[in-house]
Amino acid sequence: MNKSLRSSALTRTRLIDAASQVFASLGVQGATTREIARVAGVNEVTLFRHFASKEQLLGAVIENASALQTQALAHPEAWTQNLYVDLKNYAQLYNAMLEAHEDLIRTFIGEAKRHPEAAKQMIQEAAKPLREKLVDYLQASQKRGIVRPDIEPLPTVDMFTGMLLAGMLCRTAKFNQDDYSCEDYIQTCVNIFVRGIAVVAVDNVAVNRELD
Repeated sequence: MNKSLRSSALTRTRLIDAASQVFASLGVQGATTREIARVAGVNEVTLFRHFASKEQLLGAVIENASALQTQALAHPEAWTQNLYVDLKNYAQLYNAMLEAHEDLIRTFIGEAKRHPEAAKQMIQEAAKPLREKLVDYLQASQKRGIVRPDIEPLPTVDMFTGMLLAGMLCRTAKFNQDDYSCEDYIQTCVNIFVRGIAVVAVDNVAVNRELD
């Protein structure tokens, strides 16, 4: 990478990091491109060379937040085809992303009804890849006879990630912090979830083997 391209890449990274901070502290509507540029140490003209709008920058922030997890799940070798092992791996990756961006997530939840439509669409589109990885996996597992055929993958994934999100929000707010660990919560979620979606024979054998 030549010096010019390297400098451009570094500026883009600074802008995304600055935007993440500003969105978390001021919210989607309160954040301005001027403030994001100031925090990044550049002028607004430079910001608009990299991102056409605040909404586009918001999308980049969310994509960046889920990038490592998406990449980790993109390769076939990341999936063992053991339902319990794979869902636990996914849960740990997803939880790591949630914890790393707690402030931003809380801001989005608090402003959910006030987000401009363009921003809401950007959030949904940017978050899709990680969601789709698990949907694809569950659909493939249904074809292999591992997951119950009457399970709808989309709401199933939303339910699973919703449990993880709820756990992160309660844990970081110091609710029940002395009652159980993060690992205990994740393992319990995965155990209950697998028992609910797996074909009974697989559930009784595979899950119990992982817990022994």
